[in-house]
Amino acid sequence: MGILSPNRKVRTSYSLLSDFDYYLPDIKGMFILLALLIAGALLGNVVTAAIAMIPGGEGLNTYALLISYPVMFIPAMVYAMNRSKYIRDFDIAGQVPVDGSRFGKLGPLWLSLMVVIVTLAAGIATDPFSMLLPPTPEWFDRLNEQMLVGTPLWATLLSVSVFAPFFEEWLCRGMILRGLLQKMKPVWAMVISSLFFALIHLNPWQALPAFILGMVFAYVYYRTGSLKLTMLMHCTNNTFAALLGQNEAFREMNSYSDIMPAWQYITLVAAGIFILVLFIVILKKSCPETARPEPETQASLHR
Repeated sequence: MGILSPNRKVRTSYSLLSDFDYYLPDIKGMFILLALLIAGALLGNVVTAAIAMIPGGEGLNTYALLISYPVMFIPAMVYAMNRSKYIRDFDIAGQVPVDGSRFGKLGPLWLSLMVVIVTLAAGIATDPFSMLLPPTPEWFDRLNEQMLVGTPLWATLLSVSVFAPFFEEWLCRGMILRGLLQKMKPVWAMVISSLFFALIHLNPWQALPAFILGMVFAYVYYRTGSLKLTMLMHCTNNTFAALLGQNEAFREMNSYSDIMPAWQYITLVAAGIFILVLFIVILKKSCPETARPEPETQASLHR
């Protein structure tokens, strides 16, 4: 198992993300970040309300999400960055990159191609769980329709395919999962971070698939340490859903079983499960080790 020296500087792909490398939040830190996320959401609502009050700016409401969504993450990012700089300046613990590159035998290109396919397969494999949930209420359908139909496609894709993968992966995998992996068994770190990922979606119709997909994202991050890969997976899932939602026939469906015969649906789900299981086996063999920092000397300062 690789060990990172406290004084060793690990280069990362994004200089912005490397500013968070020294902060390893525990459970208490996770709830602090959640509270700051809620505060950011309130701040985002204030921004949206302010935009709505601009004289003659009714048309700007369509694009308010492009501003309010990033604003939601600002308090958590500022807090995490300051904690990381404090810990780094006092040289308390080792640097654990938010974005690493433990690509193993497969390499980044093959892994990138595989995670795109696996993300689509995981979405299909988990589709039967959608039938366990009650029908979505009218207000939820209207909200989705407004985002998919009432907003230009470029704005929708910028929000769900760029902003959401970047900010949510930074928080749920880069901060929460990465911190918990240093403090508990990997399986529990992945479960808790995936529950956190499900929680921030704030509704059961997205929370259940978010938890399942979150576990897949978490496993990839645990094995590779690469936030680029989980961002790519998140982008793939959201982009596919957004493009599917542009088609009225798909927009009305609750499950793939609504649009195909039972034997095709069963075959499709079985294929998705097979691809997902095969990928987990391959990734385990290709990336068998994970890097951990040296034991912390003052764990309380990480919170």
